[in-house]
Amino acid sequence: MLVSLTERYKHKIKTAAEVRMLIGDRPRNKKVIMCHGVFDVVHPGHLRHLLYAKSKADILVASLTADQHITKGVYRPHIQQDLRAVNLAAFEMVDFVVIDANDKPLENIGIIQPDYFAKGFEYGGAGVGAKTAEEQQIVQSYGGELIFTPGDVVYSSSAFIKMDAPDVRYANLQIVMERHGVTFDKLRQTLDGMKGYRVHVVGDTIVDSYTYCAMIGGQTKTPTMSVAFERKVDFVGGAGIVAKHLMAAGADVTFSTVLGNDALKTFVVDDLVKAGVKLNAVVDPTRPTVNKNAIVVGGYRLLKVDTLDNRSISDDVLAKLQYGVKNIRSDAVVYSDFRHGMFNKRTVPPLVESIPSGVFRVADSQVASRWGNITDFKDFDLITPNEREARFAVGDQDSGVRPLASMVYDSARCKLLILKLGERGVLACHDKAHDSLDSYYVIDSFVDNLVDAVGAGDALLAYSTLAMLASKSDAIATILGCIAASCECEFDGNVPVTLENVHAKIDTVERQLSFA
Repeated sequence: MLVSLTERYKHKIKTAAEVRMLIGDRPRNKKVIMCHGVFDVVHPGHLRHLLYAKSKADILVASLTADQHITKGVYRPHIQQDLRAVNLAAFEMVDFVVIDANDKPLENIGIIQPDYFAKGFEYGGAGVGAKTAEEQQIVQSYGGELIFTPGDVVYSSSAFIKMDAPDVRYANLQIVMERHGVTFDKLRQTLDGMKGYRVHVVGDTIVDSYTYCAMIGGQTKTPTMSVAFERKVDFVGGAGIVAKHLMAAGADVTFSTVLGNDALKTFVVDDLVKAGVKLNAVVDPTRPTVNKNAIVVGGYRLLKVDTLDNRSISDDVLAKLQYGVKNIRSDAVVYSDFRHGMFNKRTVPPLVESIPSGVFRVADSQVASRWGNITDFKDFDLITPNEREARFAVGDQDSGVRPLASMVYDSARCKLLILKLGERGVLACHDKAHDSLDSYYVIDSFVDNLVDAVGAGDALLAYSTLAMLASKSDAIATILGCIAASCECEFDGNVPVTLENVHAKIDTVERQLSFA
């Protein structure tokens, strides 16, 4: 049986108002001292600081900055606020822990009114900084005292993280699961409950080809590389693999797309029908079926040759797609946009308006290298951009991932944003009150053996959609989506992730969490 981190230490984790009620008003019989910081990775400098503070008072209150106000790096904090609070609460010398929802500790100092407010010795050098002066003014206003803890070595959480980032993925997962009332049994029940939902996928089909060659050599007169053809393998990708992932997860899937009148059309039709997908293909003889052919030599992708036509679909093709969206009965509509002619400024509004009322609306727009924007899909229930696409959408290359998620969330007016962070996992944003302590949470990647990361986002999109339909829980949807993406990364090629694959990964994660 897993030991609950929050259950073990939650008696120490309080709000500022709760601490004030417990310690009483000044003057008190017992002296109170308060420390504040990020405490991203607790290091020897933190321990010396806390131990000295405790030696000066009877009760030590450790306050930490909430995730959304930490700006030390794009991906900081490394450890999310609930786990940082548990880490501090686990120390015997700490009596209470407060997660400060504000960007400065001023309000909480005024509420708690500690007898002493302790700062690290590096803040008490020549001249008091502006932030420290603000804190000192609040402390002195009620008769408290600002003190500086001694120290001969300054340690840095950032330096420790850069040397060797700690693996906290299982602890982070346990914290999120406990906060949202999710168990491994609920994850399994949700998986088993996803079967039978009707999902209509609308998007660009891409045939991903891998042409494997052997190196022969180069020409002597020109910088031309010579390779020998060995074999060619084709996969249905783009929105087509999203449909196949949904089928593999047990959904009843209809796929509306645009194909050329060529040999690859036959390949796509045969492949999707074999997978059980109901295909609603509009054939446009004026364009080719999109093909992206990677030339692979010695395990390296030497070159990629794309055959495509990205001009906008005609009004006639658009009308056929709209008719399908309006009339094909579905529990969810998924718009999978690769910006190859189906989705653009002219077609997105009528396609969005065609979705019947009450249908769960999902969008994924993999368009960071072309003109397109995930925020074109307004008022959707779920959107799943990656970080580059999110930055492209709001024109922001500098902000941390939490403020970035907030900007995209607000611009798209969505209900759930799952921001894909590659090997770092995902960041979920599910609340427009971005200063609330529960607006964001991180689920790390659970890849044990990385083989090929291509298609991980498609698996996440499929499983998150079905999990939302089955559970109505954004936490469950985010966790299962991330686990499905991790499964996809352990396959060679973009192949459908099955329920059995996800069940097996859940078993592995549960065992690892038990060991952790």
